[in-house]
Amino acid sequence: MPALACCVDAAAPPGYAFAGDISFPAPVAFTDVPLSTTDDNTSHWSPSLSAALYNVDGWGGPYFAVNAAGNISVRSHGSATLSHQEIDLLKIVKKASDPKSLGGLGLQLPLIVRFPDVLKNRLECLQSAFDYAIQSEGYGSHYQGVYPVKCNQDRFVVEDIVKFGSPFRFGLEAGSKPELLLAMSCLCKGNPDALLICNGFKDAEYISLALVANKLALNTVIVLEQEEEVDLIVDLSKKLCIKPVIGLRAKLRTKHSGHFGGTSGEKGKFGLTTAQILRVVKKLDLAGMLDCLQLLHFHIGSQIPSTALLADGVGEAAQIYCELVRLGANMRVIDIGGGLGIDYDGSKSCDSDISVGYSLEEYAAAVVHAVKCVCDRRSVKNPVICSESGRAIVSHQSILVFEAVGTSSTVGGASSVFSSPYLAGDLSEDYRFLSEAAFGGDYERCLVYTEELKERCVEQFKQGMVCMEQLAAVDGLCELVRKAVGAGESVRRYHVNLSVFTSIPDAWGIEQVFPIIPIHRLDEKPSVRGILSDLTCDSDGKIDKFINGESSLPLHEVDGGGYYLGMFLGGAYEEALGGFHNLFGGPSVVRVSQSDGPHSFAVTRAVPGPSCGDVLRVMQHQPELMFETLKHRAYEYVSQDNAAVLASGLARTFDRMPYLVPLSSFDEAALPASDEDEGVQWSY
Repeated sequence: MPALACCVDAAAPPGYAFAGDISFPAPVAFTDVPLSTTDDNTSHWSPSLSAALYNVDGWGGPYFAVNAAGNISVRSHGSATLSHQEIDLLKIVKKASDPKSLGGLGLQLPLIVRFPDVLKNRLECLQSAFDYAIQSEGYGSHYQGVYPVKCNQDRFVVEDIVKFGSPFRFGLEAGSKPELLLAMSCLCKGNPDALLICNGFKDAEYISLALVANKLALNTVIVLEQEEEVDLIVDLSKKLCIKPVIGLRAKLRTKHSGHFGGTSGEKGKFGLTTAQILRVVKKLDLAGMLDCLQLLHFHIGSQIPSTALLADGVGEAAQIYCELVRLGANMRVIDIGGGLGIDYDGSKSCDSDISVGYSLEEYAAAVVHAVKCVCDRRSVKNPVICSESGRAIVSHQSILVFEAVGTSSTVGGASSVFSSPYLAGDLSEDYRFLSEAAFGGDYERCLVYTEELKERCVEQFKQGMVCMEQLAAVDGLCELVRKAVGAGESVRRYHVNLSVFTSIPDAWGIEQVFPIIPIHRLDEKPSVRGILSDLTCDSDGKIDKFINGESSLPLHEVDGGGYYLGMFLGGAYEEALGGFHNLFGGPSVVRVSQSDGPHSFAVTRAVPGPSCGDVLRVMQHQPELMFETLKHRAYEYVSQDNAAVLASGLARTFDRMPYLVPLSSFDEAALPASDEDEGVQWSY
């Protein structure tokens, strides 16, 4: 290994004085110090080793894999995807981001890539799991799910679910008036037997709208979340002469103790207690509307970790269902709510908020068995089973792709030792100790002395006794020693062209962990560990928690060719929860379907992300008036010709996305138009 040496010029720079006449020992050469234990030889690295390092098969199967080129490939049809149907994600990103002049779509990153084929496969797998469980158990009814639109209200996601779910009578669940309006509109094109579940807090307008949906021949169920809502339903249904279908949400004793279990148990936000359920039944009976009560709903919480907890809650709810039948209600459906989890880290663990210890098939089997056992024991007809599995349906169908634009570490690098002739005079004693430890092979003491050296230098810098060049020289020496003794470089900060608050809000808000890995160069061995830092002027705009409990991520050196990272399994909630911190808007979006073209994919829709003007309007600013003000100012302070050029540049800025544009790829002529490209398909 190269010798470690520090050449010191004892002459103080102007304005800085040393405490005495200092002479430094001769340069130290760490000739016997081992290199870092990390093997820098990448020639034997392979894509399969990267797949194992990032556990892609664990959290990504059967939809994501690492291909022979070292890129992430997408298997749109899950385990049924043929080898020639796999889609190289990097090719999609290149096609989307390349300038139009080069045959690309001219979209700016960050980019959301949607795969409707994956969405279709998730729906089919969920239905198939319940169909198999029902057949195996000899269950006396069927399964038909609903999608809670709060998970992702994107128009095309919801429309796809209605279309793909039509053969299964798959419906929608709404929790607010706008969600109810979009659900009503979408279900007009769906299966007439599909359920429209109306959850959430309700006022007279919400209930009236739900009753109108019933009048429009939509299979609508108004679920009581609060006891007071029953009075509104009774009064309004009589006034409008519309007979409602009513459900109620039970507040179970079964509690999910994990992070996502706050809505479960007796202290949950929603639902009726046993006493409240009895009062609702009595009110409906007195109003002559007990036959309208047809559905029981409950929700244990998102990300239910085990089938044991699931079966316990379903069993308790089934008992309530049978009691409602005994009390005279015309019960038909048991709605088990959400909770079907996904395995974010691939650990298959029952003791984690980001994993689950069961498969789709095991989940369905546990539900069907629990309901059947209770109902058969009570001689109650097996009800239709409904679930609101949003996270499990939409999480896999989109990938957020973003670019690392640079890196930084905590120090300036070992090269500063050699580029600077300065070291502080009062630090010679620390330097002597460091030399003795190095010659003696005591590398732990070397690390201790370097830290002491750094701390003393910082204190002297604060007192004005050490200049900036000296401080940088000590930092460089410390880093060089760390590398020489095998401690390696400290974790780097990768600056990514992204807003965490806008695109991954759960990572900041509830410390949700998503799989994040490079989408290419996976045939190379990662040589650096890093955390991700976004563009926002906020220290919380970072990601330093990764799957498997890691506080940093294995990454590659950033070169001039672009370094792309992907966040996976984020198709639920993130887009709906995203804000406008620093006025960064949402990403660009492309929809990609598997095709028979040479690259196995077709882009069916491409939409640029919100422009600077768009996000300003969200905050009640008026970009048109802002531009006129700036234009007037330009003509007031700049010459006529230059003012026109300046105004033109200002106008273009309002029309561009707020994110960074790499200088190498900046092409004015290739910027995307602000209008969406409707009905266009590009095949590759």
